[in-house]
Amino acid sequence: MTTILIVDDESGVRDLLSDTLRFAGYETEVAAHGREALDIWRRQRVDLCVVDINMPVMDGFEFLETVRKSDANTPVLLLSARDASEDIARGLRYGADDYVRKPFSVEELLLRVHAILRRTQGVGDEILTYSCGPLLMDTDRHEVSYDGEAIELSATEFRLLEMLMGRLDRLVTREQLLRDIWGMDFETETTVVDTYISYLRRKVHRDNFTPITTVRGVGFKMITPSAHG
Repeated sequence: MTTILIVDDESGVRDLLSDTLRFAGYETEVAAHGREALDIWRRQRVDLCVVDINMPVMDGFEFLETVRKSDANTPVLLLSARDASEDIARGLRYGADDYVRKPFSVEELLLRVHAILRRTQGVGDEILTYSCGPLLMDTDRHEVSYDGEAIELSATEFRLLEMLMGRLDRLVTREQLLRDIWGMDFETETTVVDTYISYLRRKVHRDNFTPITTVRGVGFKMITPSAHG
C-alpha cells in the first residue's frame, strides 16, 4: 500500500487531505510541522510527502532541505499560499517534485499525486493512452484530442473520461464513479455524476460520434464506433 505523509499546521487541511487520499486508496500519516514529520519519515517507509511551506517549528523548506541531505528519492509535493516565483524556484532548487498553490481543488491535487507516484514508482505496465474512434487520451501528458484537435477538460471531467475509456465497451456503474472520483457513498442523494456526464458529452460528442451511452438506472458505457453497428 502506498503511504503518503501529509504535513500542514492547519488541522482542517490535514483532515481534508487525509480523507481525500484515503478515499483514493492511499494510506496516510499526518504531522503538524516539519519536525514531527521528520520523526515519522525516519521511522517508517513513506512513498510521498505532501508538505505545506508556512509552518511553525520547522517549515516546509527546512523539512525538504533536511530530507534531501540523506534521501534524494522520496518525492515531495509542496503546498503554499505564496505566489512569489522565487518561492517556487527555491522549492524546486531544494529538490521538490511539484508545487501546488493554495487554495487548490482536491481533483488537481489527486492528479498531481498520481502523476508523481507514477513517475517515481516506475510503473511500467500502466496504460497511458486510450483511444475510441477519433478520440485520443494521453493520461501521462494529461491531454485529450478529437481528430487531432485538443479538448480542454477540467480535472474531474478528465478523470471521468479516463474511467470510461479505460473500461471501453463495459458498463461503469454510478456507484463506481461516485466512489472512485468523488469519494462518495452510493446512497448519497446527488446528481453530480449525471451533471458531469452531460458536461463531457458536450465536449466529446461531435458529428455522428456519440460514444457515451446511458444504461438506465445503472450507469454508463463508452462504446467504440465499431460496436455501434
